[in-house]
Amino acid sequence: MNRIVQTMLATAALTVFVSTAGAQERRDSDWYHRDRDDQYQGDRWRNRIFWQVRQDLDHVQTTSWPDGRDQYRIARVKQELNELQEGLANNRFDQRALDEVIGAFRRVVADNRLAPRDREILNDDLRRLADYREHHEGWGRR
Repeated sequence: MNRIVQTMLATAALTVFVSTAGAQERRDSDWYHRDRDDQYQGDRWRNRIFWQVRQDLDHVQTTSWPDGRDQYRIARVKQELNELQEGLANNRFDQRALDEVIGAFRRVVADNRLAPRDREILNDDLRRLADYREHHEGWGRR
């Protein structure tokens, strides 16, 4: 009888722990999305677009499916983004490099297993990158 009570208590404690951990993860994820929305207020984000895109990719990478293909696609976008930023740091705008970033990014959005809100923020990043592509000459000076 004592063993049954101990087993029931252990099961109840584990259930509470697991449900609390799940709720915490959801709150953390919600916090990320709210904080991200705050970052994009006004035109401030124009000066930090690549930083924000990288932050979003890092967030999605930590919450995404640990499958090798999903992780590979995210790593590929980061690599392409690094190459683009390297050129920009040397005052070289490379349309092809930006197109490669956007193409790799689209593959992440289309093929990775993502939570709906994460897919939404990555689609938002894609729209911003496309806007940057069209208007990069005056970017950050607005």
